[in-house]
Amino acid sequence: MAKPEYSDPFSQFAAMFQQYKLPGFDVQAILDARRKDVEALAAANRVAFGGMEALRDKQLEILRRALGDFQTIAQQFAASPGKATTNPTEVVQKALHQALADMQDIAQKTQQAQTEAYAIVTKRIEEAAKELKSSMEQQQK
Repeated sequence: MAKPEYSDPFSQFAAMFQQYKLPGFDVQAILDARRKDVEALAAANRVAFGGMEALRDKQLEILRRALGDFQTIAQQFAASPGKATTNPTEVVQKALHQALADMQDIAQKTQQAQTEAYAIVTKRIEEAAKELKSSMEQQQK
């Protein structure tokens, strides 16, 4: 099956708008700026998606560890049902400490992904403001 071909929508718009010669209206500059906006949003989305993948991986790690711990305890209990080989208080305390560490790790991963995505969008906003200012200065000349 042949792969469908997609054309660049920005070049299509540029061709359409260039038919109409509007004074002081740089179509290519506007389309380039919008292309940069879309690229920045795509990059921010990739970072956010990477953060979601990291959270998924951490949650799977937590689940696997918990199931492994439960399996170990069940095997110990099955091996000697009348005699406890582990102190229940220690098991609960260890599980609580691990849960707290896991929550801190999840919060850190979430904050890192949000910070990176925000930085990408903020940088593009600053660039767009500079482009607009430059465009306004050129029009005044």
